[in-house]
Amino acid sequence: MNLEARRRRTAAAFLVPAGLVLVLVTLLPALGVIWMSLEQRALIRGAPRFIGLDNYFRIVGDPRFWNAFGNTAYFAAISVTLELALGLAVALLLFRAGRARPLLYAMVLVPWAVPTIVSARMWEWMYNADFGVLNYLLGRQFNWLGSPLLALHAAILMDVWKATPFVAMLLLAGLQAIPRDLYLAAAVDGARPLKVFVRLTLPLLAPVISVVLIFRTIDAFRVFDAIYVLTGGGPANTTETLSIYTYKVLFQTLEFGYGSALAVVVMLTVGLAAVLYSRMLRSVS
Repeated sequence: MNLEARRRRTAAAFLVPAGLVLVLVTLLPALGVIWMSLEQRALIRGAPRFIGLDNYFRIVGDPRFWNAFGNTAYFAAISVTLELALGLAVALLLFRAGRARPLLYAMVLVPWAVPTIVSARMWEWMYNADFGVLNYLLGRQFNWLGSPLLALHAAILMDVWKATPFVAMLLLAGLQAIPRDLYLAAAVDGARPLKVFVRLTLPLLAPVISVVLIFRTIDAFRVFDAIYVLTGGGPANTTETLSIYTYKVLFQTLEFGYGSALAVVVMLTVGLAAVLYSRMLRSVS
């Protein structure tokens, strides 16, 4: 046996335990959820029975599902767009910070380091209509979490505050990987800063931006804890996302078959988004 074959066997031996753990904690539960999605399984309806794709046909005609899907898509689109724009601005600021960079690192990373549940509770107090600091600063009385128009946007604002540092750190790493010689050559050629940013920085940063979009879109599309703490899906389901709707069906109405079908749809939607972004990443690399 040659050296290369021995290395492959050694690598496989190290990977087998991790693979078994993934099968036990990921693959088997996922298969169990898929099987339950093909059953009529609810505590109030007696013994489970196989019904095929009926739960999925029910999803297609469920207006509450489409409302939750629209809320989720809107939340993901707006929050990820704002996080990318603000994260890029923060990354450029940190990139040019010089000696103040360590202090700015600490300041920027604080929102990301705070647990999401804690952040959501903190923002809930800030949004309070009676004694919240936001209404005090604005000098007006807004019902941030009780208004159908404001509630989802209030949740988006909290998510942007929480996730922008993560985006900024990834983009900063991408900026630091760009060779300095390219900027020196552009300066010698007399290129203006805006042109350097558009023609040089953004194209070289495109692979990192694609990675950021993959991570943040997937994370935003399965958002649960932040919105659940802030609004619980209200008012009138205007902030109810797919994850919150699935949770309510599974653990409040106890319809495990239909809730499992909803979970499978969420999983497939997130997987499709990951595939699309992966293809985009390959096209820009």
